[in-house]
Amino acid sequence: MLQHGGRLNDAVKRWGIPREQWLDLSTGINPSGWPVPELPAEVWQRLPEQDDGLEEIIRHWSDAPLASGCVPVAGSQAAIMALPGLRKPCRVGIPVPGYREHGHHWRSAGHKIVLIEPVQTKGGASGCDDRWLDQLDVLVWINPNNPTGAIIPPSTLLRWHRRLQKRGGWLVLDEAFMDPTPAFSLACQSGRPGLIVLRSLGKFFGLAGIRAGFVLADKNVAGALTEKLGPWAVNGPARHVMAQALLDINWQQQACARLQNGAQRLRGILHSAGLNPMGGSALFHTVRTEAPTLLADCLAAQGVLVRVFEQPSMVRFGLAPDENEWCRLDKALAGAVGD
Repeated sequence: MLQHGGRLNDAVKRWGIPREQWLDLSTGINPSGWPVPELPAEVWQRLPEQDDGLEEIIRHWSDAPLASGCVPVAGSQAAIMALPGLRKPCRVGIPVPGYREHGHHWRSAGHKIVLIEPVQTKGGASGCDDRWLDQLDVLVWINPNNPTGAIIPPSTLLRWHRRLQKRGGWLVLDEAFMDPTPAFSLACQSGRPGLIVLRSLGKFFGLAGIRAGFVLADKNVAGALTEKLGPWAVNGPARHVMAQALLDINWQQQACARLQNGAQRLRGILHSAGLNPMGGSALFHTVRTEAPTLLADCLAAQGVLVRVFEQPSMVRFGLAPDENEWCRLDKALAGAVGD
């Protein structure tokens, strides 16, 4: 299995620091997530109902057209694992750097992986030379990218989709970190043949533990995905929480403002420590460093957990939950970089 952020128990064992004394910045999850209320007893006691209105709430929230199929899933990961099984072996473009679970599961399903570096997507001097897409049957794109935060504008993505779709190809968009920048989402364009959008409530809503998300796609892909996942793909409590969180627009607006302020604070702290962010989002910033493991270890020795990427050499920082923890990060970085 691939390694991910959030492996706090391993850090506790390695460094001998009690769990409650850690500042975990390794995941890019909103540290002030949506406040989950007490759940009605029946959502624990009854099988999930597929006609509970969740799909309609998702459509309204994401501005998805009626032509789009909507499939609630147990987090983006469930879709990432299932989608490769819906196509015969073909050529699949995967961005590097990027969330490695995509390439892992397409490769495991027998597909040929073609690694796509950022320079390939620039399109030459005109910005519209998309011939690199002709070597692909499927392109998976992470928007914003994890861990670089790079965003491709909707007009470019739609152009890519049109070129792929002419040959029956797919454009799969992982929008796990999209919520603070909704203008860049293609959820409103879903329903087009071969356009598949993955969303998650784990990052922006801070609800990673319930494993909740959804897929927007054309009706044929949505139907095939629903059949592959089988009944009760999302448990009842998760469906209930997802619906309530998506309906809470006031909280979402306040969260966007808090996250933008937090991202600005993080960027300032990193700059003060002599670390220049190469990119990021409202939920994280990533820095390039020649010795990412050394930096991470120096921070871990002080109870601060970050996410290391070896190729290319990067360290990703999430947001701190409060003023005391921001000060703690500032102090820890001063010690780590100073050493």
